[in-house]
Amino acid sequence: MSCYNPATSENVSTLGRAASCIAGFLLCAVQNDLGRKKEKAMKHPLTLFALGAALLLSLPAHAADIDWNKVDAALGKTAAVSGEVHRYGLPRSDLRVTLDGIAIKPALALGGWVAFAPMHGEAMVMGDLVLLDTEITPVMTKLLDSGLEITAIHNHILRAAPATFYMHVAGHGDPEKMAASIRAALSSESKTPFDPPATTAGPAPTIDLDTAKLDEAMGAKGTANGGVYQFGIPRRNPATESGMQVSGALGGANAINFQPTGSGKAAITGDFLVAGDEVNPLIRALRAGDIEVTAIHSHMLDEQPRMFFIHFWANDDAVKLARGIRTALDKTAVAQH
Repeated sequence: MSCYNPATSENVSTLGRAASCIAGFLLCAVQNDLGRKKEKAMKHPLTLFALGAALLLSLPAHAADIDWNKVDAALGKTAAVSGEVHRYGLPRSDLRVTLDGIAIKPALALGGWVAFAPMHGEAMVMGDLVLLDTEITPVMTKLLDSGLEITAIHNHILRAAPATFYMHVAGHGDPEKMAASIRAALSSESKTPFDPPATTAGPAPTIDLDTAKLDEAMGAKGTANGGVYQFGIPRRNPATESGMQVSGALGGANAINFQPTGSGKAAITGDFLVAGDEVNPLIRALRAGDIEVTAIHSHMLDEQPRMFFIHFWANDDAVKLARGIRTALDKTAVAQH
């Protein structure tokens, strides 16, 4: 991460960081005074505590002091808040993408996002931006020039028209400035929409699937979003990145999406989050369930333990596919259901 000091990888409080610094001063004092007289050495604690008090006054504000309204304004979006994580949706509702004759809804496979989490008085950001091939280089250049990092670029699905790609971004710093940089890059170098969607009268799109049976087969409760039925299945022990736990809101959960295609069928896609020794057991289970594996890759650079993301696609009986997905999930260290 940019501006990241691995020696302070835990999200400690201001007082804790001050205490650590004071301890460092004490250690240096002891080492430097070995050859000095005892009466002179006894004078150092007062000096050191005075330095510590000054240090307390000079340290930056705690992460809880972030003005999230300013971050919202900089990005032009309203966050969905999960614990301390503020996540912003960046769906490519401007694109008309088809795959195997199916019109892909943004919530199925075009749902870009960025998420901010408090870290050391500032914030870390992680995200996944949906781009056309012609948008990749100009958006990347703009983000790099602003100090953000690119951690991956890849496909999620195959045979889509037009082809879409996914750029993972990361950074650590002032959340308002990072949000403004992301918006500037996307609004000037891509057609990612930032205006709020036009409001239309009437109910939300219905999910033409037996969602109770899907919940039963998946062993979890799904949620409807933009005509797509979505599951977020957490791992038993989440990975960490830069000393921060990669929660589901930061992209650290198995994401399974069902889009109805008629007569009880659904198109499914998403990604599994797995350790290296889980990759092949998982993809064997997917293929046994006649589910296509479309990508295997990383999203992050420094996570512990090393994790891989496996993307998939199928269009078949929804309950049958849910059972196949659950069988594959059970090959991995997911949270108990």
